[in-house]
Amino acid sequence: MYEDHAHNLALAKVANGGKRCLSCGTTEIRGRQRYCSVACRQRLQFKLDLRTGLIQALNTHYATFFFSEEKIFMDILPYGTRDTFRFAYPRSPGKKPAEDFGTMANVLGEIWWLEKDRSHKDYLASYQVLKRALRSGVPLVSVKPAVKCTPSVGSANLVQLNLDRTVLTSPDLKQMIKAAYRQEAKKNHPDVGGKPEIFRRIHQAYEELSSWADHPTYIRRRGFPDKWFYDRSRNRWNQPLPLPRY
Repeated sequence: MYEDHAHNLALAKVANGGKRCLSCGTTEIRGRQRYCSVACRQRLQFKLDLRTGLIQALNTHYATFFFSEEKIFMDILPYGTRDTFRFAYPRSPGKKPAEDFGTMANVLGEIWWLEKDRSHKDYLASYQVLKRALRSGVPLVSVKPAVKCTPSVGSANLVQLNLDRTVLTSPDLKQMIKAAYRQEAKKNHPDVGGKPEIFRRIHQAYEELSSWADHPTYIRRRGFPDKWFYDRSRNRWNQPLPLPRY
C-alpha cells in the first residue's frame, strides 16, 4: 500500500492540469469548467465528508486530497505538530477516486478499530494508523495553506469599464477607475448616440468601483486550486479554490 516517498511525489501530479475533472479525472470537460458534472463533484464531496470521523480520530487540523492516474493521496497535519503525514493508495481499474477513497478509508479505519478494541486507547489506535503514512518530504505548505484574500468586486463592473482584476491592487486605482469611466462614457453617452441603458450600467459600475476603492473589502479563503481541503474548524471538506479570472 505504501511505497517510497520520492516515487509517490513523482506520481502526485494534479489530476486536472486545467483540463481534467477535479473529481474523477476525465478529460471530458469544456472550457474553464473544472468538473465534468455537478453530480460528479457532489459525489466526491459526499464521500469525503462521510469519512470525517477518521480524520477527527487522527486529531487532524488540516488535510488535503488529490489524485494522479495511478494513485490517490491524502496528506494530513495533526494538531500540535509541524509534521505532515501522507497516505497513498493505488487506483483501482474502472473506479473513480471517490470509490478508491472509500476503500482507503475503510482500510485505515479497520486498523484504527483493531487497535482501539485491543488497547482501549484512542491515541494508540491513531498511532497505528499514522505510522503507516509517509512522513519525509511532504512540505507543511502543501497541507496548511495561507489565507487567500480576494477583492470582493464583481466581474461585471470591471467589464463595464474595460478593466481587469490586476488594477485592484494598484496604488493608482482611483485614478484608473476615473480614467476608464471617462473613456467609456465618452464612447457611450446618449448625447453621442450611445444607448441609455448601456451608459447607465457604465455609470453604476463607476460608482460601485469607486465606493470599493474608498473602502475595500476582501473574501478570505483557505485552500488550494488543485486539491480538496479539510479544515477542522468547519469539519468538512472544501472543493478546490476557483482559478483567478483576469
